[in-house]
Amino acid sequence: MTERLITTPDGLQLWTEARGDPADPPLLLIMGANATALGWPEEFVDALVAHRLHVLRYDHRDTGRSTHLDITGYGLADMARDAVAVLDGHGIATAHVVGLSLGGTLGQLLALDHPHRLRTLTLMLTAALDVDFADQIRRAVEGLPTELPPPSPQVITSMAHRADPAPDLETALDRRVAEWRLLAGPGAPFDAEEFRRWERAAIAHAGTHQQPAAHAHATPVPTARGAELRRVSTPTLVIQGPLDPINPPPHGQHLAELIPGARCTAIPGLGHALPSALHQPIITAITDHIGRFERSTA
Repeated sequence: MTERLITTPDGLQLWTEARGDPADPPLLLIMGANATALGWPEEFVDALVAHRLHVLRYDHRDTGRSTHLDITGYGLADMARDAVAVLDGHGIATAHVVGLSLGGTLGQLLALDHPHRLRTLTLMLTAALDVDFADQIRRAVEGLPTELPPPSPQVITSMAHRADPAPDLETALDRRVAEWRLLAGPGAPFDAEEFRRWERAAIAHAGTHQQPAAHAHATPVPTARGAELRRVSTPTLVIQGPLDPINPPPHGQHLAELIPGARCTAIPGLGHALPSALHQPIITAITDHIGRFERSTA
């Protein structure tokens, strides 16, 4: 395992970690909003390495051990460029990319603006660029109709209080586990102690038990860019959580229909979390997708 701080073109430092044999195909994992690299559980990363992949994960700006800014004067396009900087910092010309939630938004931007850096793309538990997430929440709160289903009311309430200061570590852990229980949904067994262990590690990694929230203020991607997805040539897999309370079906199918040749697969029992009970089918979907490309170019 190699930890490295890399510097972006705009002078920020990003904490990164690489695991596995550098001679194996590189895989970049991009986590969701306000989450550190440890949002990808250790067991999940190790399983990908066992599939002979060189796995990279990193802390977004304003999370974990990466640069924290006093003012959020950046946009999601800047965060997509951070992912490119991670590849550059590790000397990787092209990589397979897996993006979850906001990471899936950044993955779509990579496919549009940096296609030459991608071998394959897997978009998990995310929405297409033509979906206005903030407007969906507003319409849901006001009881107005939406073309695609919005986040559940319980999730909207949870998100509104996510950045409330926690008085101590145990309170912070209780809140985080309760949030994960809500996000995971009722489909798969929920191991509260498992998520508590993962969150304790994430807090130790970041050095604070307070939840980051800066990404909520980042400039979004114009929804007009969703039409550009029809020119994406990167082999793309979309993973839908049938019980995802943030981007429920048919968000995944809608996204797959915008990208030529993209496939959408639903993982039974999957919500908007990565419980260990579902690691195997998720990893199988990812590695099968990568394997098709690697075999075709071997």
